Amino acid sequence: MIEVPSVSMIQWTENDTPQSALWRSENGSAPPKRVVVADDTLTADTAYRLACEGTGLLWRGDFQNARQLLLALARRIDRKPRNGHKADKNKPPSQPSPNGGRGAIEAFHLHRQAQAQRARVLGMLLLPFDADHNVPLRRAPDVRQACAEAYGPVSDESLAYVASLRELLGLIGAHEWRKKGVEIPVLGNPPNNRIHPWYGVFSPVRGEYLTLVAQAPLPRALSSNSLAFDIGTGTGVLAALLARRGIQRIVATDQDARALACARENLTRLGYKQVQVVEADLFLEGRAPLIVCNPPWVPARPSSAIEHAIYDPDSRMLRGFLGGLAAHLEPNGEGWLILSDLAEHLGLRTRSELTTMIESAGLKVLSKIDIKPHHPRTLDSDDPLHAARAAEVTSLWRLGV
Repeated sequence: MIEVPSVSMIQWTENDTPQSALWRSENGSAPPKRVVVADDTLTADTAYRLACEGTGLLWRGDFQNARQLLLALARRIDRKPRNGHKADKNKPPSQPSPNGGRGAIEAFHLHRQAQAQRARVLGMLLLPFDADHNVPLRRAPDVRQACAEAYGPVSDESLAYVASLRELLGLIGAHEWRKKGVEIPVLGNPPNNRIHPWYGVFSPVRGEYLTLVAQAPLPRALSSNSLAFDIGTGTGVLAALLARRGIQRIVATDQDARALACARENLTRLGYKQVQVVEADLFLEGRAPLIVCNPPWVPARPSSAIEHAIYDPDSRMLRGFLGGLAAHLEPNGEGWLILSDLAEHLGLRTRSELTTMIESAGLKVLSKIDIKPHHPRTLDSDDPLHAARAAEVTSLWRLGV
């Protein structure tokens, strides 16, 4: 279940007067306990020291200068120590490679630790927001629509608030994705092949798993009952792809409010009236000859809403899908599990553990279709997890009872 960030307040002193405002953080992080007012006179080195100490910097200067300061902070975090010099004690842990003599599991956890500490330091640069989502700073862009899409529309009860610049830039990026959309070649020719992801809903930028669903042979059982379930629909892209393949009725489920609204909007825009989007934790009642699921691939704890599409603690969704599949498949029906083996290369799950889950659920593997990912990170040798990413394979497991 996606956790809704709790409401909290942030406090600081300005001009010798105590101040407070609503604190917003989509990843649920607590507000800094200590906050100082900062402006264009603050040097990057001082800002870096304060941020590493956990001091929030509430910006009152020029907005574009705040963006430059954030870049300067990132450079200091990412800077590698020169030979013969000690590493900065405030710098997050280095990011080891699985090929560097440490185990893959340790490399993964150190990488996640470094990511979390990097996010914490960069999240200390804070911005004020008016109740209508306006940023009252010089040269600030109009971000009201981007904020409304993530935080909700303005109401009579809306309050001024504080959020991090880093989070705002994420909101702006998500707004552009939502406005422009993502071209999905397997959905046909432009312009009617775009999916528009909402903030907090994972964008279907990795096309290899869509290729698998587009090319896998449909179950014969569909000929007598043209019905499919899409479990954990997200943006609705797989439901749209099943509809494009000619399935006459699709029921797409999700439990996240943003995903449900996002999927409905995308499917309406694409004209797929045969898809019904329903709120549910995995399955509804009933059976279908085809049930498709693309669960999160890595059994680890997410640190933000968007990461729920990647990280799944203890493989909860994977276990839930496999455990309920047999009871919801029609005779001779198929369950399509789309899953990367990245977790296996990271040492977080073995192949035997996966096959044991399948067998324990009363399922058998009818066949497996593999494809190599082709996203840029598979070629990035500087990525601390490069060895695992280079070996990764994404598979469509055709499962039967």
